[in-house]
Amino acid sequence: MADPGQAPIEELRKAVALAQSGDWPAAHLIAQDHEGDRIANWIHAIVHRMEGDLSNSRYWYERCGRELDENVSTAQELEEIAKELAGPEVNRARGRS
Repeated sequence: MADPGQAPIEELRKAVALAQSGDWPAAHLIAQDHEGDRIANWIHAIVHRMEGDLSNSRYWYERCGRELDENVSTAQELEEIAKELAGPEVNRARGRS
């Protein structure tokens, strides 16, 4: 497991792309490797939701400070994460230039 809060952005982007393509098990492995990172925990919540394990999903939503909203699709959430990871502000928020 990596340092909490320090998941490499490229790894998170890869996890999102995998989940978007339907490969939630591979996305899960990446999220699991970066437990403690807010975005990795959010991805972790989404992949459990994709799996159909809502109880586990709710746990991971809580870990990232969010709530499961069944009115928002997993595709919409993954797109929200992708947009967050695409902007330069993600680097500043993580203490990188």
